[in-house]
Amino acid sequence: MKRILVTGGAGFIGVNYVHHMIEHSDSAITILDKMTYAANRQSLDLLPPSRVKLIVGDIADAVLVDELVSKHDVVVHFAAESHNDNSLHDPGVFVRTNVIGTFELLEAVRRHDVRFHHISTDEVYGDLALDDPQRFTETTPYNPSSPYSSTKASSDLLVRAWVRSFGINATLSNCSNNYGPFQHVEKFIPRQITNVLTGAKPKLYGDGTNVRDWIHVRDHSSAVQRIVEQGQSGHTYLIGADGEKNNKDVLRIILRLMGEAEDAFDHVIDRPGHDLRYAIDSTILRSELGWTPRYTDIESGLSQTIDWYSNHRTWWEPGKAKTENRYAQQLQMTSEAT
Repeated sequence: MKRILVTGGAGFIGVNYVHHMIEHSDSAITILDKMTYAANRQSLDLLPPSRVKLIVGDIADAVLVDELVSKHDVVVHFAAESHNDNSLHDPGVFVRTNVIGTFELLEAVRRHDVRFHHISTDEVYGDLALDDPQRFTETTPYNPSSPYSSTKASSDLLVRAWVRSFGINATLSNCSNNYGPFQHVEKFIPRQITNVLTGAKPKLYGDGTNVRDWIHVRDHSSAVQRIVEQGQSGHTYLIGADGEKNNKDVLRIILRLMGEAEDAFDHVIDRPGHDLRYAIDSTILRSELGWTPRYTDIESGLSQTIDWYSNHRTWWEPGKAKTENRYAQQLQMTSEAT
């Protein structure tokens, strides 16, 4: 039985990975999570306490991290501040968690010779033109455009440096935009779904032509499992499910699936530096490690996601009003700045 330390395992992508590993392995898992607003204890309710343990703590806490890493065989590092809007208003916390936190983990795995996998994002590559036929690959130069993506790029480079300079056993993955169960309502897809469920009009930044490469979070989880088990140390793997679709089309699908008119939304002022298009080429992951996504039809994935939020109102309702108030304040600040 592998002893796996999952950082950020009470957040959206991390907790889905934990659920996946409980279902598809016999691993014992320790979750290290700071339990910020983005984490939710209810996401852990159905996990077996005999196999999953939660430690509330900060990945930037060197003493705690060293103690935990020394007791595990593998570290899978999901923990990150990840919301672009928040990074524009408070970038300091992104530097502390995404850069300093990753540094502390790297030093601990170096001391204790522990396998390390680092979760990153396609946003480190910047964006592509809407009419560009190219997609991001493992050799695409980094060109981050926000405090969030720049701190994730920094953490990626730290991992690569620790592999080359100190010989740690580490892999990296950069994934496209995730959606699915347990995602905080501040994010695009659950925000639209929960707006409809609460009788509020969904909100769309700008003209909605920004393209994202969508992947169901459970497909991300299976890809990470494959990389941890079979990936070559020092290699980067891009995870994507060929799910390119612009924000307006995604919102229209959600509205149609929920029985609403496809134009029943409001446009709001676009956020600064909003990337135009992300697109992932996951050929290496598929050809070298034999991974394939399960959710290849975004409509079926969105339908499943809508059902989950409809059936789990007690999970997201407590934070909904606070999230919308924060968005309203940020929108006012953006309007005043322009």
